[in-house]
Amino acid sequence: MPDTAPSVWTSCGYDLLRHNARGWLEPTDDYWRLWLSRPELALVEESCPAERALHDLLLHRPTRKVTPAELGAVKDADARANHQLFLKLRDAVLQAGSLEAAYAGFFRAGAIQLPPLFLDLMVQAIVCNLLADEADAWVWRAAELLFRRQRVQVQDGRVLSGDAEVLDMLNETGGMGNVGRLLLQGGATLPVVQIEVLGEDNADRYLASRTGAGRFNFVLDCTHAVQNELPHGLTLTMTRARSGLKALASVLERWVRHFLGVAVTIQPEARVDDASWRWHLGLDAESTQLLNDLYQGHEVSESRQQRLISLFRLRFDNPADMRADLSGKPVYLGLAMNEQGLLKLKPQNLLLNLPLSTTT
Repeated sequence: MPDTAPSVWTSCGYDLLRHNARGWLEPTDDYWRLWLSRPELALVEESCPAERALHDLLLHRPTRKVTPAELGAVKDADARANHQLFLKLRDAVLQAGSLEAAYAGFFRAGAIQLPPLFLDLMVQAIVCNLLADEADAWVWRAAELLFRRQRVQVQDGRVLSGDAEVLDMLNETGGMGNVGRLLLQGGATLPVVQIEVLGEDNADRYLASRTGAGRFNFVLDCTHAVQNELPHGLTLTMTRARSGLKALASVLERWVRHFLGVAVTIQPEARVDDASWRWHLGLDAESTQLLNDLYQGHEVSESRQQRLISLFRLRFDNPADMRADLSGKPVYLGLAMNEQGLLKLKPQNLLLNLPLSTTT
């Protein structure tokens, strides 16, 4: 790794990866050892001798071939399945040559047979690579949307996005996991875990927290514009300089350039007024269906429309990079939460559904 690489999000193993000539991430043996230390693969007291032997062999030589007999000898079904999934991921990355090539290949192949957690950890490392020279806290926080499920809430006209796992754990256990759950059941008072909306006053604290337990405790304000009512019935709409959506657009631009090698410009939009609307894609399952229904002229209930967090307009910097029949036309992107207020962004949609030129 270069000396300029930030020491952040080390749980994803970014600091244990190396760059190839294209700038994509290649695994090292220590990267695979980090995977073997994760709770899904680490040894426990109940681990059988065969599991212990397999685990030790992989720690010694993480890329060694594992025979069906070695895997089948692991008695615990969950442990056996977890090791099988790990080996599937490892072999795919080794065959593809990089995390990026393997990740893109998973979706081109159709049905994904890896746990979402595995894919999210890959995306986390790739995003860390994209932002290696980035010092803006809003961009880093917006990047979390690519690999961490969010819980979105609208309060007083503000659209706030917080880490779903952290917020749910705080709600259930006071942020102290199983211990906190037991304490709450016993009527104990738990220490306060601070959840903050990212702002100018705490941006440095967020950046410093990215290696610690509080790295996902900051809420991103995704309000793109605010409206002020003026005398005489006038309404003043102002675009916010520090919009989480603008920061997210910046991350998505880098994502497209990194994978596809094309430059695009993405900007948030309040609405689409385009009689020649030709192409769209959702950045999540909810917005995909919503945009499809709108495009096809189907009636969309007000409650579904209110789940739409934002629209984006994407333009290719070089029109020749997109399909000739769409050259110069914008691509509209959607971002929406589901009925429960949850958002799971799917960055792979930008790799699969952009109208690229066949020569790109």
